[in-house]
Amino acid sequence: MIFFLFFIFGLAIGSFLNVVIARLDTNQSIVGDRSRCPHCDKILRWYELAPLISFIVQKGRCRNCQKSISCHYPVVEISTGSLFLLIFNQFSISNFSIINLFSLIYWLFIASILIIIFVYDFKYYIIPDKIIWPAILISSGFNALNLFLVPDPKFQIFHLIWHIIFSQIGAIFFLILIIISKGEWMGLGDVKLAVLMGLILGWPKILAALFFSFMIGSFVSVILMIFKRKNIKDRIPFGPFLILGTFIALFLGDQVLNWYLKFIF
Repeated sequence: MIFFLFFIFGLAIGSFLNVVIARLDTNQSIVGDRSRCPHCDKILRWYELAPLISFIVQKGRCRNCQKSISCHYPVVEISTGSLFLLIFNQFSISNFSIINLFSLIYWLFIASILIIIFVYDFKYYIIPDKIIWPAILISSGFNALNLFLVPDPKFQIFHLIWHIIFSQIGAIFFLILIIISKGEWMGLGDVKLAVLMGLILGWPKILAALFFSFMIGSFVSVILMIFKRKNIKDRIPFGPFLILGTFIALFLGDQVLNWYLKFIF
């Protein structure tokens, strides 16, 4: 029951993330203004805003104008609920502690931020600074706080230096690509996202994230070109692939790295 309730909680947060994505670059208040139909501008009632259920009951259409509602709304809600459930599953309920609760809140926040960036970059080809910079600052603070939980102060300093240098290998790599291509291959938004990825994952999971990001990105790009949805000169946002790689590394990074080391040695 508690897992089911946590999934419902994730659906509700996903509904809120849809509001953030829709109003991020507008003059609308995220929490103050009422939700409206994007087609007829009708104010939506509470039962028309029920996460996932309202989309199913209304058959993906506005009750007033009958125009189709984008499927990205339920997809974001289901994705958020599923990710929240996976993150919640990482924490032992029987070993509850303040530290575990604090970590849980942090990872739920990070998952929400990454979902916003995924959808926003997919739709508008940009990673918004008003989202990425607060996430970088909070992740930096979370990492710094974790260092103080290590009893040996010498290890704290060593770990901090190691983390800063090696976790940012992705950001350095992307920055080099930008310099070489003069900004045609990558954008600065990808560099900022790589910084956040390094803070989230650390070393060596960042390598697994980059590997999966490029593999998925290459596969999707080839498929799009085969079906003539894109050509080699078209822009394809790389942020969504970086975020997919981040989630894979976050949940499966240790298993993948262990398998790779066993395969090599």
